[in-house]
Amino acid sequence: MAQRFSGKVAIVTGAASGIGRAVALALAGEGAAVTLTDVDRARGEAALTDAVAQGARAIFIEADVSKADHASRIVDQTVAAFGGVDLLVNNAGVELVSPLAETSEADWDRVLGVNLKGAFLCSKAAIPEMVKRGGGAVVNVASIAGKRAPRRSTAYVVSKAGLIALTQSAAGDYAKDGVRVNCVAPGMTDTPMLRRSAEAVSPAEPQAVYQEWAKGLPLGRPGSAEEVAAAVLFLASAEASFITGVTLDVDGGSMSTLT
Repeated sequence: MAQRFSGKVAIVTGAASGIGRAVALALAGEGAAVTLTDVDRARGEAALTDAVAQGARAIFIEADVSKADHASRIVDQTVAAFGGVDLLVNNAGVELVSPLAETSEADWDRVLGVNLKGAFLCSKAAIPEMVKRGGGAVVNVASIAGKRAPRRSTAYVVSKAGLIALTQSAAGDYAKDGVRVNCVAPGMTDTPMLRRSAEAVSPAEPQAVYQEWAKGLPLGRPGSAEEVAAAVLFLASAEASFITGVTLDVDGGSMSTLT
């Protein structure tokens, strides 16, 4: 396997399952030292075990990215363990199926706190460490929902649209420092979060909902977490050295003119 990230230090938030886990393991497999962080300790430590099994230097930090002191602790412990930070993947996210008028203030704060504020706080803590090392890369994991809003998902949609805007703003702010900031916007991806969303729509028949969603994709199937991870690693790598401020759709064609 290519060792594109040999000597690099990466932080992956929401690394316990789904896309975050796939990204962390892919980075570990390509030579990076990786900090995996999540609120789910059991699954996070299981992912850590898999990363270490690939021969990677890796640590797990239980943390809530929506809290400033937790975000700072993630970065501080990474620097203490590995000497610095080169890459940050802001993947931690929660979803909420709820139309605007039925969304509580607490749920709004929770979704925006993790999905958008969390990326802001982790970037705020990590980017200065990247600047010290002469540059680095941030990849934010948004969603095509941030571009084309589905029904009954107001808080989630706003959080992902905000993440796309955060990407563009930060890319301009830190280009001169050699820090690239990009974003991926996954479409329907086979993850535990997607399965839970189908259950929220139809607790009695979630598989029927899942299959109906999949039928609408031009490529005819959901993506895998590993396929999204491949796009994240490209944007984080030297192969994307002249790319910053972009959002790459990884969505099976659902945002294209094929639909």
